[in-house]
Amino acid sequence: MHGAGNDYVYATTFEQPITGDLPELARVLAHRHTGVGGDGLIVLFPSDIADARMRMFNADGSEAEMCGNGLRCAVKLLVDRGFCVGPIVRVETLAGVLESEVISSAGRESLIRVDLGKPRLTADEVPTTLPLNGDPPGAVVGATLEVAGQSLEVTGVSMGNPHCVVFVDEATDDLVLGVGPQIERHPVFPEGVNVEFVEVTSRGELRQRTWERGSGETGACGTGAAAVCVAGVLTGRTDREVLIHLRGGDLKLNWDGATGHVHKTGPAVEVFTCQCDD
Repeated sequence: MHGAGNDYVYATTFEQPITGDLPELARVLAHRHTGVGGDGLIVLFPSDIADARMRMFNADGSEAEMCGNGLRCAVKLLVDRGFCVGPIVRVETLAGVLESEVISSAGRESLIRVDLGKPRLTADEVPTTLPLNGDPPGAVVGATLEVAGQSLEVTGVSMGNPHCVVFVDEATDDLVLGVGPQIERHPVFPEGVNVEFVEVTSRGELRQRTWERGSGETGACGTGAAAVCVAGVLTGRTDREVLIHLRGGDLKLNWDGATGHVHKTGPAVEVFTCQCDD
């Protein structure tokens, strides 16, 4: 399945358990040449506190806290296969229990709105050791990061997983593919970081490319788009409601001023299904 081009292999354990090494399974299945191919593996389990529980593994086998595009696809799978009733579905993740709504569904494609909760903005929550210079107190907004022989203005946001947002005139290959991996592994981000390079078209429209922690450049990043929406507001560049163009498609984001929650609306698409007998 894919959400705006962010593609994962999905497996469920409701009818048949999955045993073995899940990180290794992710590496094997996600390989673009010798496996199914994808940005990683998402496995769905029963949950004691929600409708289902989601675990997400990057293509390198590392486990991440959450994936916004992956969550939308997981919700579609759960409803389409009858594991959940819908249209409201609550999914347990390492970033907490998140609620989604199936807005429309037509065959292999659905439109789903996800409540990603409140962004985490303090340096300890991101986490990062970049200097604190933002509002609210403790936030890292427009800080200077020295990397790859240049100084970049960056903003740190956690949506349950860490993001470094960089507003640029043009999101070039040199930045995304060259500087992105260096920021991902930079020592100021002790747990690594997802990196968003963002062009601002207007206060309500942006273009985004993402270097994703553990996977490389992906067609889209849902939590990254949420982080971009938040960073745009914090730096005074954008409104609270924005349309973000990603390489794999478009996502609508809204940072609600009343609740503080970030909502993301976008597609979830089933590409193909297979049945494994052993």
